[in-house]
Amino acid sequence: MSAARAVGLLLGVMADAMVGESVRDRADATIEKVARGVRERLPSDGQLAGAVHVGVVAGAAVLAGTALERVSRGRPLLSAVTTAAGTWAVLGGARLATDGTALARQLETGDVNATRQTLALWDSRRSQELDTVGLARASVEAVAHNTSHTVVAPLLWGAFAGMPGLLASRAVGVVGRVATEGGGSRRFGLPAACLDTAMNLLPTRVTAALTVAGAPVVGGSAGGAWRASRRDTVLHPDPNSGRVVAAYAGALEIRLGGRTVYPDGVRELPVLGEGRNPDAGHVTRAVELSRVVGWLAGATSAAAALLSAVRRGRRG
Repeated sequence: MSAARAVGLLLGVMADAMVGESVRDRADATIEKVARGVRERLPSDGQLAGAVHVGVVAGAAVLAGTALERVSRGRPLLSAVTTAAGTWAVLGGARLATDGTALARQLETGDVNATRQTLALWDSRRSQELDTVGLARASVEAVAHNTSHTVVAPLLWGAFAGMPGLLASRAVGVVGRVATEGGGSRRFGLPAACLDTAMNLLPTRVTAALTVAGAPVVGGSAGGAWRASRRDTVLHPDPNSGRVVAAYAGALEIRLGGRTVYPDGVRELPVLGEGRNPDAGHVTRAVELSRVVGWLAGATSAAAALLSAVRRGRRG
């Protein structure tokens, strides 16, 4: 079963790279529809309602994944195909690369308004007052953060928990976005945010490690990525996102972080990394690094699934 899972994960990564269709048109669109439907039926916007919201949507994703695995149980070929389809459906690597490349091109040509529109697809910060340096910084941070959330995290959860893990990983991320859109209550979105933080504790650390490993491929600094992820993470209020963004800053030898304006207020975040301010060229390199990390994550998740199969075989 785990061997078929490993094959399916690799096939899904390849499908995501070759079929560049928006992740929002795949599993995310369905999850968003379900999440909005559940939210409309909840009588309040308190913390308990938020817990019910994320519990129902994530639970439905787990049940759907479990049903798919039961259908393919004992049939390795069907299991591999099902896992491949599920992996392709939830991964956001191809779309992230497309939008990241667009951000770099728009910054290069000075099309600030288009840059802000594209950035809004991946990042919730207010970008109306950002100059080109600020937009480049936000773009690199968005690429780093979403590489972890929409590529590495689903793959790792898929390796250890199969289809339920794949679908639940994306469901929690989408629910968190839906819970806070339109200026939603912070209390309502808190349960989803806490669950998202817990589910990404391991993936963000793996992403940082893979960033260190992949940095030389794009002409970056492996040592810089390692030092920044170790040194600067402790200063960041988000132990997950801060670790990944710091690793990217060190790998590209730039400075990220600083004052950031979100819909719910201003956050004075620590400066991550050392070096110059980012520009359009760094956004391009961040996209290239994201691709490398994605392929490394695919190989890592497949290896983890195979290792799990070997261990189960020995126990048997």
